[in-house]
Amino acid sequence: MDTLELLAHPVRLRVVHALRGGRTLTTGQLCALIPDVSKATVYRHVDLLAAGGILDVAGERRVRGAVERRYRLRKERADIDAETAHALTPQHHERAFTAAMAALIAEFGAYLQRQGSDPVDDLVGYRQHAIWLSRDELVALIGAMQAAIAPLLANEPSQERVRYLLSPILFPAEQQDPL
Repeated sequence: MDTLELLAHPVRLRVVHALRGGRTLTTGQLCALIPDVSKATVYRHVDLLAAGGILDVAGERRVRGAVERRYRLRKERADIDAETAHALTPQHHERAFTAAMAALIAEFGAYLQRQGSDPVDDLVGYRQHAIWLSRDELVALIGAMQAAIAPLLANEPSQERVRYLLSPILFPAEQQDPL
């Protein structure tokens, strides 16, 4: 199974999201973070991601006679590079986008089901804006967003920090009307 095939599944994307930020987690911990998915399904998808080189075993220990593995994300394998993105067909892009949206919807649903979730207090946002941009303005916007986000990706967990998912989505909404 290639990287795109591995990542184009909502449960596998949720596992990848859970491990982003340098986390190492056991499959049991992943199950706790994805409670709306059966344990058997999480275990199966973790196995597929590990076999496909997306996850590494960060450590093992014996727990009540069984081997418990801690997994970490191989970031360089969990991202689609520009060359691969250029080679994708529109159908591949649609499938990847659909999987990403399904994972996002499931993550948001899991958040809302957690005791004490408060979208207003947690500053949850899901706005959509329509903006008119030239190619140069679009490139500048993407650069500014990357410059704002990139340093924060290195943040380590702490008592003051809450883990957020940030999912920028950008695409042309329609053909430009002739002026």
